[in-house]
Amino acid sequence: MPDFGLSLPDYPWNALAPYRERAAAHPDGTVDLSIGTPVDPTPAIVRRALADAADAPGYPTTQGTAEVRQAIAEWYRRRRGADGVDESSVMPTVGSKELVAWLPFLLGLREGDVVVRPVVAYPTYDIGATLAGARAVAADDLSALDAETRSRVKLVWINSPGNPTGSVRDAESLSRLVAEARDLGAVVASDECYAELGWGDWDEARGGRAVPSVLDTTVSGGDLTGLLSVYSLSKQSNLAGYRAAFVAGDPGIIANLINSRKHAGMIVPRPVQDAMTVALGDDAHVREQKDRYRRRREALKPAVEDYGMRIEDSEAGLYLWGTMGEDTWTSVGRFADLGIVVGPGVFYGDHGQGRIRISLTATDERIDAAVRRLARG
Repeated sequence: MPDFGLSLPDYPWNALAPYRERAAAHPDGTVDLSIGTPVDPTPAIVRRALADAADAPGYPTTQGTAEVRQAIAEWYRRRRGADGVDESSVMPTVGSKELVAWLPFLLGLREGDVVVRPVVAYPTYDIGATLAGARAVAADDLSALDAETRSRVKLVWINSPGNPTGSVRDAESLSRLVAEARDLGAVVASDECYAELGWGDWDEARGGRAVPSVLDTTVSGGDLTGLLSVYSLSKQSNLAGYRAAFVAGDPGIIANLINSRKHAGMIVPRPVQDAMTVALGDDAHVREQKDRYRRRREALKPAVEDYGMRIEDSEAGLYLWGTMGEDTWTSVGRFADLGIVVGPGVFYGDHGQGRIRISLTATDERIDAAVRRLARG
């Protein structure tokens, strides 16, 4: 009997199991600040929309209903400065991670092709390259690549705001990268799932600027050719359990993705499409959720800094990224002994060594518990 199955690395989060056990021994229980899974309620208007659409006996469409496509396009124009996006240049996806993992394959990449991803990055970019038989290369700037590698680049991933670092690329940086990728004939896919969660200079509610999209007219030059923006409602609308996400950009690429996904049966359920339509049309719940995360960040950030962690980047998103000046796993163990589970930086590439990621996605009560424990040391 031949062996079956893909030869992929073990899922990295399994390595946290012994540290979770250490944290669970704390008398006040675990504070899990490792995986960024939302804990706050799904907005009532979204839940009502899902319930109202529950009688859905027919097959949904891969490209999405006219209503959800219109809602996605309008949202990009309203919130992301992407004036050129219309209903022909968008498509709902089964969460954003699904698209990240399968995009190189769906774009037709093969052995010998190169996928460029950020130096510190979510591991699924590498997995996507592997699934297509391509090679992943870590670089934040295409000029850092040698000529032979540059000649093979077919897909360039941007992640801004970044996971885990929380770094943000400004419009000038995005424009420069887009121009370089276009010179190589490569597609640029920008993972922008934390764009509504900017802090400091990127916090619109506090007088800051909006985090720019690769589809913003000032970045794209009004031309969507070769550009894709990937987005999810998991963070801003607490819809992780709905797997509610979408991609927008080059109409030709979108049409091809829709056709391939029809063949593969990669379809967002109709009730979820209706829920997405409502969520995208309501900015009030997004502001409310951001306020919650801002309060948690303002409590947790000074607490970890006082404890000895040096915060790096962390300009946007749901994480604090930084170092205790020691080996990653030493830091993970240090927090586990306080009953706090954090994310190991080594999960995000070699440049994550010595760093940890701390999530803001815990209840107010658990964040307060972490603050108290850190103060006691």
